[in-house]
Amino acid sequence: MVRIANAVRPRLARAATAAQPRIARLTKAVRPGPAHLPGPRAVRTWQYTAGAATAGLALAAGVVTLAGPWDANGQRTAERDRAAALERSGGADHGDSGTRARGPRPAPSAPAVLTGLGGTTGTVSTKKAPPGQKALADVLGPLLDVSALGGGHAATVVDVGTGKQLYGTAADRGFTPASTTKIATAVAALSALGPDHRLTTRAALEPDTGELVLVGGGDPTLTARPKAEGWASLRTLAADTAAALKKRGIHKITLSYDTTLFSGPAVHPVGVNENLAPVSALTADEGRTNDSTRGPVTRVSDPAADAAGKFADYLRKAGVKTTPPGPSKATNRAETLASVSSPPLSALVERMLTNSDNDIAEALARHTALASGRAASFDGGAKAIATQLTKLGLPMSGAAFHDGSGLNRDDRLTANLLTALLVKAADPARPGLRPVLTGLPVAGFTGTLAARYTDGAAGVVRAKTGTLTGVNTLAGTVVDQDGHLLAFAFLASGTTNAQEAQSALDRTATALAGCGCG
Repeated sequence: MVRIANAVRPRLARAATAAQPRIARLTKAVRPGPAHLPGPRAVRTWQYTAGAATAGLALAAGVVTLAGPWDANGQRTAERDRAAALERSGGADHGDSGTRARGPRPAPSAPAVLTGLGGTTGTVSTKKAPPGQKALADVLGPLLDVSALGGGHAATVVDVGTGKQLYGTAADRGFTPASTTKIATAVAALSALGPDHRLTTRAALEPDTGELVLVGGGDPTLTARPKAEGWASLRTLAADTAAALKKRGIHKITLSYDTTLFSGPAVHPVGVNENLAPVSALTADEGRTNDSTRGPVTRVSDPAADAAGKFADYLRKAGVKTTPPGPSKATNRAETLASVSSPPLSALVERMLTNSDNDIAEALARHTALASGRAASFDGGAKAIATQLTKLGLPMSGAAFHDGSGLNRDDRLTANLLTALLVKAADPARPGLRPVLTGLPVAGFTGTLAARYTDGAAGVVRAKTGTLTGVNTLAGTVVDQDGHLLAFAFLASGTTNAQEAQSALDRTATALAGCGCG
């Protein structure tokens, strides 16, 4: 250990010395006012996140870049070897993320990412860039033109820094996108509601009847687990409600629950499905029948009744008896006794994208509909998403939405639209959309990519996966050999082997990471 310390000490010292001017500039740029003086207004989530992340990544980039060593694809050699040695389970599009708390972290690629994000114009040009040292078509074409990708495919690669399309094939043709639809849902929800928006569940007391109404706020992350881990807690809501009732001398109450925030059919057009509970404005732990937090599992048939029953149990344990809960609607005169709110929408979007969470996706589609003055239904959510994206000036030709999750096989997205969504999320003028990028699974490390890329571009590719029978898609970002941040979208239909199709898409994204073709 002493020899190792002596060996690395000079390098670290040189790195720290070289980084000092950079650190000083960063410190000056992000230094807040005096700690004892309150600011003029509360800092919003995205402002804090963007500032802290930019400073932290740039600082880390300065030190790490100088410290080395780096291998050919931008991955630290030791980290790449460790990632390749890991054996994980899961990783299916709607399955267990396979993320381990003690697993390796992705290799830093901050300089290229920050350069790309800072230079983008937020628009996509369909004019192809001049050919580089090696034409991108020569690299990607053979990898995409394989039998594993079925009867047809589309692909687009865009330089996020310039907005120029570097590669495209069938880029304006609509394909079934599967779960890459969630990228569109995320952009639409953040645009309509803002990254700081929170979803509130409350308990309200009717002044005339003395009825207690549990009012669903459409929070898909409401939890009844003993440890809420930062999410809104049904147990906390019950405890606070019981305390408020006891102050009024009430120890027995008629209990009802209100789910009227959402409308339309609760069951997705695909029918009862382990990937999605019936969509309700009141649900706890996504109606799961076990302790899982992601992936397919049998769901309860009536999430609202299930959540209200648990709420009644918690009230009873807190000393307040209730009648068996039934559906109702809170009046405008009902007095809110207690409430709990979700984390900001930015956190919900990140969880949705990382885990490919269909329940969150459909809830956010309905909230987007409400913000747009539409009915909070599957149809209303789909129309609201399309409306929001049109307002952003995105290329909607060939696109069709029927839900927010991508489970509907009638959904259609183009490769052009998917890359345009990612470029829009990187636009410096729209920091509220940044969770779309930060929520993307990291290859070999998190979410639905945790078990993929362990022998490829682990830590370098960040992408949303999409899988339905006969459909495999992948859309995300990668930093290439020249340090350019690229947005890409690959969509394939008619695939017969999901594993082979996934591998083909992964090889293509890995080749993109290793290419200096911009």
